[in-house]
Amino acid sequence: MSGLAEELQADVIVAGAGMAGATLAVALRRGGLKPVLIDPVAFDAQLAPTFDGRASAIAYAAYRQWRALGLADALDPHAQRIEQILVTDGRTPGAAAGAQTPFILRFDSDEIADRSEGEPLGYLLENRHIRAALGEAVRAEGIEVLAPARVAACEFGPRAARVSLADGRVLSVPVVVGAEGRGSVVREAAGIGVVGWPYAQTGVVATVRMERPHEGVAHEYFLPGGPFAILPLTDNRASLVWTESDVRGAALKSARPEVFQAHLERRFGEFLGGIAVEGPIFTYPLSLQLAERFSGPRVALLGDAAHGVHPIAGQGLNLGLKGAAALAEVLVDAARLGEDIGSEAVLERYAAWRRFDTVTLSAGMDAFVRLFSNDNPLVRLVRGVGMAAVNRVAPARRFFMQEAGGAVGDLPRLLRGEAL
Repeated sequence: MSGLAEELQADVIVAGAGMAGATLAVALRRGGLKPVLIDPVAFDAQLAPTFDGRASAIAYAAYRQWRALGLADALDPHAQRIEQILVTDGRTPGAAAGAQTPFILRFDSDEIADRSEGEPLGYLLENRHIRAALGEAVRAEGIEVLAPARVAACEFGPRAARVSLADGRVLSVPVVVGAEGRGSVVREAAGIGVVGWPYAQTGVVATVRMERPHEGVAHEYFLPGGPFAILPLTDNRASLVWTESDVRGAALKSARPEVFQAHLERRFGEFLGGIAVEGPIFTYPLSLQLAERFSGPRVALLGDAAHGVHPIAGQGLNLGLKGAAALAEVLVDAARLGEDIGSEAVLERYAAWRRFDTVTLSAGMDAFVRLFSNDNPLVRLVRGVGMAAVNRVAPARRFFMQEAGGAVGDLPRLLRGEAL
């Protein structure tokens, strides 16, 4: 064991200081363990407004976790309640055109108020605000952060995992969590393979200010090329997630501002009045990637290292936050019982807890992409009839809303709003 490892005296190395990894680190620290965060990007750089231009729809159960971890004061001023979600299907541009079709699916928070304790369907937050709140929590908890620092290799022994950094330092801890994204070095070192495929689609993300109030309504509008989402933000703004082919996505990214504005107005329509783009345009390639296993001896996978899904239903980060809550509970409870927190038996509890939900949701999102990103007349008819049928069956709507809110199944304590 190196001198640095002796100095840190860490229980868990979390490789990846993103939103899921940082949430896990704060939860572990609150539960009495000592995590260390490692990330190749300087921690302060991840808090800059230009680092991540996306916004995330946070399930109300996942938001409860942040409240339980003491982040509410930092997040609440930036959190926009989602009171209603309208899903419409159409063939022509213009986000309001779907109002003319009978194939509309409507979700309203009032329908589940008695089960969600008055929570909305979810919350919309810009990722930069989430990262800033988590950054403050990491500092407040005194969590060691090694950044910029890159994991070069990992060895998983019978008693400890050894993590070699690119600068030559070597750390030794009971368990390593790979949370460093789809290209996870930890996952590769553990010999865990992945399955998945690209969608040949690009997510174009922009923030706009609108002339008319959005009233907390999120719109998911399906076009043959892919979904176009209008996600309400505070201060009467919206985050747009505009799915296009890779070629069109690249063209939109490089287009002159006036050209982008013209294309955007055709997609957006006029139902919220004039719109003005604020800030830069971001693009992200879209694909499905699922790890074959979520754990092994002295290793666990979290976030995009374990699962990367299409943003069609906004569940990617929520899956990572569910995983953080489950893994924190498993590790903290095992430590309190005097167990070896890095043993395969302990970490398999986490994997078993998250496996079914993650695989079924990932498969569901993939089916949604294939069902809604085409213009086949028969498929359009079938999906339209299905949407209309669900819209008429209140129990089905309530189930989907609770599932999207992360409140279905065996929930970890943090997702119930309880401390570890």
